[in-house]
Amino acid sequence: MNAAASPITPHPPLFLRKREPGEVVSHADAKNAKGFTLLEMMVVLSILAILMLMAVPTAQDSTIRKQIDNAIPLADIAKKPIDEAWKTAQILLPGNAAAGLPIPEKIVNQHIRAVAIENGVIHVTFGYRANGAIKDKTLSLRPAIVEDAKIVPITWVCGNANAPDPMTLQGQNKTDVPERYLPFSCRASEK
Repeated sequence: MNAAASPITPHPPLFLRKREPGEVVSHADAKNAKGFTLLEMMVVLSILAILMLMAVPTAQDSTIRKQIDNAIPLADIAKKPIDEAWKTAQILLPGNAAAGLPIPEKIVNQHIRAVAIENGVIHVTFGYRANGAIKDKTLSLRPAIVEDAKIVPITWVCGNANAPDPMTLQGQNKTDVPERYLPFSCRASEK
C-alpha cells in the first residue's frame, strides 16, 4: 500500500484521547472539547435567576387577586337582605342589625375578618390567612341604583369600578386595597 492511498486517521477528540505525561493541550484541542465552562454555566444560571425573579411578583399578584375573588362570595350573605329592602321599601339598610345579620366580626372565612353593612354598602375587611399585602385592608361593594326608577333592582359595584349608566352609586367607598391587587372587575375604568 502506498502512502498516497493510505487513509488518514483523524485524532480522537481531546476528551477521548489519553494524553501523554507532560503533553501540552493546544488551544485548538481545548476549543473542540465538549461541555460547558464554568463561566458559561454561571451566565446561564444568572439568566434563569433573573427570569424567575421577574415571574415572582406576577405570581404573587395573581395569588392575591384569587384570594379577593374567593372572598367576595361571602358578601352575598349581606346582599340578599339589602336587595330585599330595596325591592320592598326602596331603602338601603343602615347596618348589620337592620339586615338581620350578626355583628361584622362574626361573618368570617379564612381570608375575611369582617363583613359590615353601612348605609347599604358592604365593606369586606381582609385578615386571618389573607396575604400580608391585603391584610387589614377593606374592599367595598356599593349598590348602584336608578334614582328616578326605583323599581330597577340594585346592581353591585366592586371596589373602585364605575356604575353603569344611568345608575348612581350609593354610599361611601372605603376600598383601600392597592389597585394592582384588585380583580379587573373592581378597578376604575377610564371613561
